[in-house]
Amino acid sequence: MNKPAQILLDRLAITGSALCALHCIAGPMLLVLFPSLLALPVDDHFYHILMVWFVIPTSSIAVLLGCTRHKDPMVLVLAFFGIIGLGITAIYGHDLLGETGEKLATLAASFLLVFAHWRNYSLCRNDSCK
Repeated sequence: MNKPAQILLDRLAITGSALCALHCIAGPMLLVLFPSLLALPVDDHFYHILMVWFVIPTSSIAVLLGCTRHKDPMVLVLAFFGIIGLGITAIYGHDLLGETGEKLATLAASFLLVFAHWRNYSLCRNDSCK
């Protein structure tokens, strides 16, 4: 896969992680402002699982493609913990941490993943990925 495809995947993964964080922050505010949204058949757990199924392949491919070029281990470590954190939180977060803990853990994992992709994206835009 070429460099533009890898950069596109990094951008998609950053967007996906940002959407997760936005969902955690804005979701409760939207429900207060528009209580009729509660009538929608979208389950919060369903949304988390859906986002994890989007984020895991996108992030994995983008990070692995970038790391084969720039060989920065920090990108791999950050992405690994971000992906694992999102996966565990999406599956077990509510039961283990409660609602607030689940949101905080999701935000922390999302920020780790965004930082990993930002670093990957920056390194691949530099001369290190020629």
